[in-house]
Amino acid sequence: MSEQLRVGVLMGGMSTERSVSFNSGKAVAAALRRRGHDVVEIDVGPDLPAKLIAEKIDVAWIALHGAFGEDGTVQGVLELMRIPYTGSPVRASAVAMDKILTKRVLRDHDVLLPQDRVWRKGEALPEDIALPVVVKTPSGGSTIGVFICETPAELEKAAADCLQWSDTVLIEQKIIGEEITAAVLDGVALPIVSIRPKSGFFDFEAKYQKGQTEYLVPSPLPAGVTTWAQRQAKTAYDALGLAGVARADFIVDDQGRPWFLEINTIPGMTATSLSPMAAQAKGISFDGLVDHLLGQARLWLEVAGS
Repeated sequence: MSEQLRVGVLMGGMSTERSVSFNSGKAVAAALRRRGHDVVEIDVGPDLPAKLIAEKIDVAWIALHGAFGEDGTVQGVLELMRIPYTGSPVRASAVAMDKILTKRVLRDHDVLLPQDRVWRKGEALPEDIALPVVVKTPSGGSTIGVFICETPAELEKAAADCLQWSDTVLIEQKIIGEEITAAVLDGVALPIVSIRPKSGFFDFEAKYQKGQTEYLVPSPLPAGVTTWAQRQAKTAYDALGLAGVARADFIVDDQGRPWFLEINTIPGMTATSLSPMAAQAKGISFDGLVDHLLGQARLWLEVAGS
């Protein structure tokens, strides 16, 4: 893709992950500038189409996380405007953003999924749920709206708290073990990253406060375990129709079984984020990864102009 293209890096947005998105977007924009591209940073809001037109954007590098960015909405706008963009297409983005839909797609594939129940506002909480469980909003990210419940009282409170984000709540079997992540780039699984938070739970603070978590890449887990997780990540990537880079999260139990939790279609994108970390272990620099994803934009200019 020509270096003369005007690249709009879409960041910020309107989700609860706005601040995280700015971190990704600023890092992506800096990398693209180092590669010689003409870059415009765009804070995404309802006026996005007007900004894209005013800035004469040729291609969009999407660095948005969460709702109104990772869920297919922005992708749809860009397709209507015939602007090429990075990452997964509309339908794949929408399905992968919803943890419930993702699990329903994958349950007929060779992917280990924790047992779950879906609870909706106005219903009585099921009384036969085996504790402990993890309660989460279906479309949340950055561990926002995620609660670990050991007692019925904690379950009831967590379900009520989740209603501030969604009328539907996912109640999932808690898998105890080590958290790992498996990034997939253009259909090829990258080295596994082991995640070892000092607090024991990979929450928002553990993710974004320096020194709170140890990351090991390549993972020191047995090769059979990491290969299994990579295979599941690729299966999910292919089944959902994803593109570019995506990152699947797992927990490995004491029997060495990697259980699939979710897949992120626009993972964090700074030099110290997990997907770039995995790419680096494969010999791909951060700037190289960012530039490669630009070159793999979902729609090419020839198509947009046809």
